[in-house]
Amino acid sequence: MGRAARRQQDRQSKRQPLPTRARGLTTSPSVALPAGAQAVAGPWWKPRWAMDIISELRKVTWPTRQETVHLTVVVVVISLLFGIVLGTADFAFSWLVEETILR
Repeated sequence: MGRAARRQQDRQSKRQPLPTRARGLTTSPSVALPAGAQAVAGPWWKPRWAMDIISELRKVTWPTRQETVHLTVVVVVISLLFGIVLGTADFAFSWLVEETILR
């Protein structure tokens, strides 16, 4: 499934939310939540911050293997080019200093 199809499916599922009890989520009247937010109910041994991290990671659109390989190649090539440019500049300045100041 492509990224665009996955996003469309996510949008459609967000437009038609399940009832609160079907998702296992409860809201407590004593806790004030921001508009549109729902409390995440979980077992007592899983801290709330861990449940928040897991829920946020489920929302991430992860890159495909092909995208990851492509971006990795781009980073390596750019790093090599910058290394060559900086190495050449270092070599040129060291030669310039040795030939002018240290003579």
